[in-house]
Formats: sequence, structure tokens, C-alpha cells
Amino acid sequence: MKTYKTFGIATVVIGILTVFMLESCSTEQVTAYKNKSGAQLWGENCIRCHNTPSPAAYNDTDWSTIGLHMRVRANLSKEQSEKIFDFIKSAN
Repeated sequence: MKTYKTFGIATVVIGILTVFMLESCSTEQVTAYKNKSGAQLWGENCIRCHNTPSPAAYNDTDWSTIGLHMRVRANLSKEQSEKIFDFIKSAN
């Protein structure tokens, strides 16, 4: 019985610490990318994983489809994705 009580307390403490850590990380990340341009986000997120095609390689419709795909695959927020693909479309 004592083991279950100790395990329960440890689980609650770890859960609370995890929530605080995630909250602080997400606030810092949101603040960091809000001040970045689409070009900066493109350089930090897209180029680090793969070669990128020329913006002229696809039309705006194709880039919108690619944007939806990469938003999920790269775990980008909606705002990050919009900034990146607005930048690419502006260079198209």
C-alpha cells in the first residue's frame, strides 16, 4: 500500500513539473518566432532538413498544397507556415 501511495505522489509531482516545463518552453518558442520573417523561418525550418526547390518551380496553388503537407510534417504552427509560404509565394 505504501508503494502505491509513493508512486501516486511521484506521478503527480512529475506531471506538474512537466506542465510547467512545457508551458515555459511554448511561451519562449512563440515569442521567438513571432519576431521572425518568413525568410528566417524558411531558413531555420525547411533548409535544415532538405534541399528546397526554387520558388518558381511551383505555382501558388501547388505551394499551398506543399504548405499544408509541410505544416504537418515539420510540426509548424499555422502562423509559421503562413509566414514561410507567403515569403515563397512573394518570390514566385
